[in-house]
Amino acid sequence: MPGIREAKELRKLWGGFWSSRVLLTANNYRIFDFLTAPRTAAELARKMQTDPRATEILLDAATGLGLLKKAAGAYRNTPLAASFLVAGSPFYQGDILRHADGLWKSWSGLDETVRTGKPDRAVPLDRDAFIRGMHNLASLKAAEVMQTIGLKGVRKALDLGGGPGTYSMEMARKGVSVTLFDLPDTVRIAKSIIRKARVKGIAYLEGDFLADRIGDGYDLILISQIFHAFSPEENLRTLQKCRGALNPGGRVVIQEFFLDSGRTSPPQSALFSVNMLVNTEGGRCYSPSEMKKWLARAGFKNVRETLQEDTVLIEAHTPASLPRKSAGKNSPVKE
Repeated sequence: MPGIREAKELRKLWGGFWSSRVLLTANNYRIFDFLTAPRTAAELARKMQTDPRATEILLDAATGLGLLKKAAGAYRNTPLAASFLVAGSPFYQGDILRHADGLWKSWSGLDETVRTGKPDRAVPLDRDAFIRGMHNLASLKAAEVMQTIGLKGVRKALDLGGGPGTYSMEMARKGVSVTLFDLPDTVRIAKSIIRKARVKGIAYLEGDFLADRIGDGYDLILISQIFHAFSPEENLRTLQKCRGALNPGGRVVIQEFFLDSGRTSPPQSALFSVNMLVNTEGGRCYSPSEMKKWLARAGFKNVRETLQEDTVLIEAHTPASLPRKSAGKNSPVKE
């Protein structure tokens, strides 16, 4: 018979948004930037021009969550907050929290989305927060991912839908001639991130990879965390386009969140499908078996699957004797 323990587990589910909202609001007010040195709630309220009582309650909650320390009435960042929530720290995650704050609004329309099957287009995307947030996440694992992929024999690569250019930078640092392809607004943000990192040797192509040509002569095409935003039909078309852009014997590598064939586990990936439901027309997470079928239909061979924490890497090759078809539109522009 169900009891108190089960009811507590249920409460964790329905009450999970409390912690999320405290963290998102604290990040919105840049509380962690202000608390690299101890400050009282009153001092911080004056700094942020917020209500003193509300500020103190928020700081106490953030302390209870392990984000702050409180001593003698003053608050200061814990090592967790200092490492990830202070702007300028090497592994800063504040941008992805800004993006999550925007997702809060689209998730709040889930009831209506389930009825209609359509996302709420009244909720605008903060592209700067989104792209910089992708850099926050990718910076934690890009070096490890590229080591797993391996760049031996790769002279020319394409980072398709490369977003902030985090993986492009990893390849460029290894001496690969890499092209980052994405929408013009995204490329603009990527350029600022890459300039700040002082990485050279990256070329840029602007466009919509579903409609525009993507260049050719590549030894490697990386498609990282892109497919979940699109329908199966769109993803198949993208892979067919990639096959024509690769050299004979070239590789395509897909990185996506791992989802089992039943599409229910791990829970975080099943929940990410809901995130795509409320934000895209046809996206969701896909299982490796689904992606392998697309690769086979697109003419790829020698498919290999590698699990890496919460993601899966799926690598496939073009036949060594494949006649190369031009998929080029414009010459990439280097900076």
